[in-house]
Amino acid sequence: MADPAARILILDDDADVAYAAQLLLRRRYGAVTSLGDPAGLAAALAAGAPDVVLLDFNFAPGRIDGAEGLAVLDRLRALPRPPAVIALTAYADVPLAVEALKRGACDFITKPWDNARLVAAIESALARRGAGASCAVPELMGDSAAMREVKAMIASVAPTEANVMILGENGVGKELVARAIHGASRRAGQAFLAVDMGALPEATFESELFGHRKGSFTDAKENRAGRFQAARGGSLFLDEIGNMPLAAQAKLLNVLERREVTPLGADRAEPVDVRIVSATNLDEARLFDPAVFRPDLLFRLNTIVIRVAPLRERREDIPALLRHYLALYEQQYQRPARTLSAGALERLCAWPWPGNVRALRHACERAAILGAQEQYQFGDFGLGPAAAAPPAATGAPLAPQLALGRLEREAIAAALQQAGGNISQAARLLGVSRAALYRKLDKHGI
Repeated sequence: MADPAARILILDDDADVAYAAQLLLRRRYGAVTSLGDPAGLAAALAAGAPDVVLLDFNFAPGRIDGAEGLAVLDRLRALPRPPAVIALTAYADVPLAVEALKRGACDFITKPWDNARLVAAIESALARRGAGASCAVPELMGDSAAMREVKAMIASVAPTEANVMILGENGVGKELVARAIHGASRRAGQAFLAVDMGALPEATFESELFGHRKGSFTDAKENRAGRFQAARGGSLFLDEIGNMPLAAQAKLLNVLERREVTPLGADRAEPVDVRIVSATNLDEARLFDPAVFRPDLLFRLNTIVIRVAPLRERREDIPALLRHYLALYEQQYQRPARTLSAGALERLCAWPWPGNVRALRHACERAAILGAQEQYQFGDFGLGPAAAAPPAATGAPLAPQLALGRLEREAIAAALQQAGGNISQAARLLGVSRAALYRKLDKHGI
């Protein structure tokens, strides 16, 4: 969702990068400015404190150590109300990004970025900032028996070094569970890196995870650390691990067994010290199918299994989640505080929530923006045909763009159902990229 009140500052000496970011973001946020030199930061802050800063780390010609950017980060973090900082890094700068995370950055984005990933990072930073939260581990909400069990499991397993596999449908909060495990572990002061395994092209799988040496392939213009090296001493979250091809699974298994990686083009292996937390939305029956997932890799990953129940199985958590997200977006969008009507609350608690907490969050954002009555009504949440009378019911013909929008929404919902909630598989069924599907999910509030 757009936030016309948000202020974004892009601090990057590459004018083309700054301009591309402005083109993308100025349609969504109230003020998007850029700065090519940290020397102008004081004046920029005096003109208006930003909510989010996109921060590059090298400015002077020839500098590659990132010291300038880290100094700016420290300066921003020392402000009375510091902005959320998202590090902009080249692929080779992943270890630098990890250092930035340790010093208080909320996230890092590699250049060239994926537009959906950049917008999602900014929206997440704005949501945390609107709630008055830092970039620390977010709280797992819910007091149902299912969530109490999850929290007890986290408390028991976090202090250990055991690998953990998190199972659950899309949108239940598997990454939040992973971050909570890291935050309660002995590794909490080190990096937490998340990797979407379903989005890694098989051709670049080894380079992304294990790194490469300069000249090891055509585009390898410099040495690059992989995610295993970048997360050294911390935790590596392997999301959507059930979508990995079998050949890639064999390579990952070899690393986990040997506790070392060999970057492409290197003549010797490097030891790795990371804790592995993985997640998948695959049905457990499919997960144990050797044609889908290697049993030997599965047994390496699922020392401890945490199952996160879908929202429809813990409906007693829905009222608290609704109150939390409505209050968050009321503050973020400067909307009046309102309560839920009794009828709306009853229907929302009975709603099946196929997109789980993620869908509830998007619905609350919509309601906070569009709700116009003294109390929130069910129709404010845009959840389905019952939310608002369709134009055809009034006797007016359905406008072509509305018909197309409805057909698109129905096609996406059908693909998600056929794919069992698996985003990567649904994207393939629809013939679009994962990023494009995420944008459409956001567009339709699914």
